[in-house]
Formats: sequence, C-alpha cells, structure tokens
Amino acid sequence: MGYQHLILLIMSMHFCSLLIISQARHHKQRHNKSSDHHHVHDHLPASQISYPPSPSPDPGADPPTQVSSLIFDVRNFGAMGDSSTDDTEAFKMAWDAACEVESAVLLVPHGYTFLIQSTIFTGPCRSGFIFELVGSIVAPDGPDSWPDHMSRHQWLVFYRIDEMTIQGGGLIDGRGEKWWDLPCKPHKGINGTVLSGPCDSPIAMRFFMSSNLTLKGIKVKNSPQFHFRFDNCRNVHIDSLFIAAPALSPNTDGIHIENTNNVEIYNSVISNGDDCVSIGSGCYDVDIRNITCGPSHGISIGSLGNHNSRACVHNITVRDSTIKMSTNGVRIKTWQGGSGAVSVVTFDNIHMDNVRNPIIIDQFYCLGTGCSNHTSAVFVFDVSYSNIKGTYDIRSPPIRFACSDSHPCFNITISDVELLPAVGDLVLDPFCWNAYGSLQTLTIPPVFCLLDGSVLPILETSISQC
Repeated sequence: MGYQHLILLIMSMHFCSLLIISQARHHKQRHNKSSDHHHVHDHLPASQISYPPSPSPDPGADPPTQVSSLIFDVRNFGAMGDSSTDDTEAFKMAWDAACEVESAVLLVPHGYTFLIQSTIFTGPCRSGFIFELVGSIVAPDGPDSWPDHMSRHQWLVFYRIDEMTIQGGGLIDGRGEKWWDLPCKPHKGINGTVLSGPCDSPIAMRFFMSSNLTLKGIKVKNSPQFHFRFDNCRNVHIDSLFIAAPALSPNTDGIHIENTNNVEIYNSVISNGDDCVSIGSGCYDVDIRNITCGPSHGISIGSLGNHNSRACVHNITVRDSTIKMSTNGVRIKTWQGGSGAVSVVTFDNIHMDNVRNPIIIDQFYCLGTGCSNHTSAVFVFDVSYSNIKGTYDIRSPPIRFACSDSHPCFNITISDVELLPAVGDLVLDPFCWNAYGSLQTLTIPPVFCLLDGSVLPILETSISQC
C-alpha cells in the first residue's frame, strides 16, 4: 500500500508541473500581443509614458477655438490697475494689438481700477471686436489733474470703428465733481450767478464716424459733461446701460446723438443733471424703448436751430418708458431763427411721475435772457402723443405747445392722455400757441386749445430744406 501511495503522489506532482508550464506559455503569448499594440516599456516611470494621439478630427467639424490667442488682457501690456498709475499707453498697446485680430477681445479685468488720460482709440479694426469691460476705468480727478496738453473736450474717443461691442458690467467713472464746480458753471445758488474763466469739460465717451456699434450692460457715472455722444454714426444699438450723475450736475446728458441714424436705445436706467437722451440735428430712425429716466431734464429732441442753423430730425419713437422727478417729460425744443424740420415723432405708453412739463413743444427755447425774436424757425409737424399717464408738478401746466408765430406746429395728435397733479386737486389747463392738431380721445386735462386747419405751403418749404 505504501508503494502504491508513492506512485500516485509522483503522478500528481507531474500533472501539476505540466499545468503550470502551460499557463506560463499562454501568459507570455498574451503579453507579447499586448506589447505589439502599445509599444510601452513597463520599466519607464509614469510621467514619461507617451500616450497615443487623439483620434483624427471629423472633416466636417469646426476647428478647435484658440481662446487664449483672442483675449488681450490690458495687464499683459503693462497696465497696473491700481487707480493711480497712468495706464493709458498700456491700453493703447492692447487696443492696437487686438485691433489687428479677427474676433479679438480686449479685456479690462475684474477687481482692477485703471486710470486713463484723454485718448483716442482709432479704427478700423478687424470684425467682431469686443471691448470686455469687467473692471473699472477712471478719469483724472478734475481740471487740476488734467494734463495741459490733453484735450478738455473729450475723454475716451472711438474714431472710425466698424462692428464693435462694448460690454461686461464694468464701470466707467468720469470723476466730474470738480468740473461741475468750475466758476463758469451755472451754480444753483443765489441768483444762479456765474463767473468768467475756462469752461471746457470733457465728454466721457465719444464716438465719431463709426458704425455697427453695440453697447450693453456697462455702467457710467459722473461724467464732467455728456456721458455718451455719437457724431456721424449709424447702426447703434444700446441696451441695459446704467448712467448716473447728481440731479444738479450741469450739462451731464446721458446719451446725445448728432447726425446719427438707425439708433436703438433699450432697457436702460438714466439719472443725471440734464436730458436722459437728447437728439440733435441730422438724426433719423431712432427707437427708444423701456427707459427709466430721472431725476433729469427728460427725453428731448433738440435743442435745434441755434445760431440760425438748419436742423432736420425724422422718424423718432419713444415708447414703453418711465420719466420721474424731472423738469421735463417728452420735449421738442428749438431756437428762433433756425430752419429745417422735425417730423414723424411718436411718444407712446409713457408713465410720468411728478414731472414738471410732461408734454412740451418749445419753439422759443432760450438759455438765459436777451434772445432776440426771429421770423424763421424749425418746423415741427406729425407729432403723436398716446397713452401718456401719471402725475405732474403743478408749477407748470401738464401740456405746453408754444409754437412759432411764423412756423406753427402742425398735425399734432393726442389720445389716451391722463395727467393729474402730484399734489392737490387743481388740474391746470394746457397751454397752446399757434399749434394745429386734433384729439382722438378725451383727455385729462381736456385739451381745447389746438387749432384746426392746414399750413401746407410752409410745410412744403421746410420739407424741401431737409
């Protein structure tokens, strides 16, 4: 029996040896096949392993975007952003570099405040240019900090730009307080006295001879003079701006346009010491919608015709807006002695909140005293007021049409107007002088002073001038 057990034990050990050898050969074959595919040496450290290349791109797919090569951060050009270092040259270098690249983004980063002197950003640039304002830009602090060799008429100028967007939610601070206190400015103190002396004050942002502009989401405050001005521009889209200056800051219009057409101003909040929006000569196809305006001087067409000049404004719409705590609501203002015409103007769905002159046409506009009478005037016709409701300051009548003796206002239409005194129960009568038009509905207060009739010969002359 012992001998038989020994034989069985030897046979079992032999079988196990054969099984182990067979598995070893099988493992070696698998390892060799794997090595043929990966070409990886197991003894290399992990950091030196060369991974296989990415799959070939789909021939129809868009190439990967090189985002970093399109962003021009002003800090990379030497800007410090500490609110005291002059970063003007760094901004100009960043602008020049970005201007040469398609779809470039000039970045003003969050958390930094950049001091910029008066400068001109010149185009044309490549298409798709974006000025991404996330941080803050500030002007020199008043006239004494303004370099003598720098222009005092404007601060940030954009010249001959085509297709640019300024966006980002950042802040532009004009630091206008010391400019407003110049002795030449009309003080609101005793008798409104002024003194002689230098009086130039810079416009915060000015656009010359530019087109296809979009401004959205940025904040601008305390400009020494106008906050925005557009001259000889076309296709301007403004959306969601916030503009702020004190109610007594002189001549701080929010947005002023001159010789500019196809303009959209939407969804913005403006409070200042002058007009929220002012429309000068040579403007047409302007649409203003969903503006909250005030305290301010309201939304104005004009002033027009100063120094016996010719002025033409056509197809202006102001709608779906609120004007509050302002000296005027919707206004057309012209000087005596001018020529030309204001035509096809629509004011619709506007809420007035304690506004001194909610509806006003003033063809005897004059700053101060001593304005002489003239027989010529800018003609005003085809003006519509509809769904204008709210309250007015009882120091002035709610509706005032003061039209030229020689060039009366013509084709004024009024419907759904309800204006009540902000204080008390006395409803003042509207004022009309040489104004022709019609009521399409009953109004509060009643308007009985509009004249019936036609002034076509004068109208045809004024149209030919424009």
